[in-house]
Amino acid sequence: MSTPRGRALARFRRNRLAVAGAVVLLVIVVLAVLAPVLAADPDAVDLAAAGRGPSAAHWFGTDPSGRDVFARTLDAGRVSLLVGLLAAAFAVLLGTVLGSLSGLLGRWVDSLVMRTADTVLSFPIVVVVMVLAGIVGPSVPVLVLAIGCTQWPIAARVVRGVTLSQRDRAHLQAARVSGASTGWLIRKHVLPAALPPATVTGTLAVAQAVMLETTMSFLGLGVRPPQASWGNMLTDAQNLTLIQTMPWLWIPPGVAIALTVLSVNFVGDGLRDAVDPKQVHR
Repeated sequence: MSTPRGRALARFRRNRLAVAGAVVLLVIVVLAVLAPVLAADPDAVDLAAAGRGPSAAHWFGTDPSGRDVFARTLDAGRVSLLVGLLAAAFAVLLGTVLGSLSGLLGRWVDSLVMRTADTVLSFPIVVVVMVLAGIVGPSVPVLVLAIGCTQWPIAARVVRGVTLSQRDRAHLQAARVSGASTGWLIRKHVLPAALPPATVTGTLAVAQAVMLETTMSFLGLGVRPPQASWGNMLTDAQNLTLIQTMPWLWIPPGVAIALTVLSVNFVGDGLRDAVDPKQVHR
């Protein structure tokens, strides 16, 4: 007899967009990880080929400074993906902890966590990240922290709903009556039930975090040059003349962002339908 995990995997495999997204995402991650092996030094300057289009020597052309766009695109992927993954992991971890405590303890704890979540969600995310980056200074750790602190309410609400559905069940009530601590209840009963929806939420949070990172870096409040990211690569090509005459400066990072976000979203949708088949066709 098939297990729930096996049935979920089978449902995911039947989702062609999700499988395609997973394959594309895997290719992007492998290219980013192997960037030092597959491409030249992203900061190396070839003045003789500065500003030239794609060629055998420079597949994606070079920027006005003579740096290889292909090498910078791969190297930028490492930074953008790292920020997206770390920020999403931080948001899901914080949201899972707060959502579990909110649903399990109830009363004033539930009210405090949920009202705080409502307050955080009421502010425009980009503005919050801009303010934090402007106060502390732009850097990768600040960007991860800022994005994570604005994304946790989504995970908290999902986990809180799962916790409320588990709170009144007989096995959890029996464990509570026998003297089990709140931490033990969360580890043994809440987290196993909350893990599938939290994973889906985290997957979708990665796409949101990548978009926020590229936006902040484009505005000069994210990853700082000379370190490349997809966002600040677009900044280098924001001049109208460069957009028209050197499309190889903005097409590679733009396509990389679009493919990454689309792939993550397809995988997230596939995971959602796999762990909760009732969502299909809804």
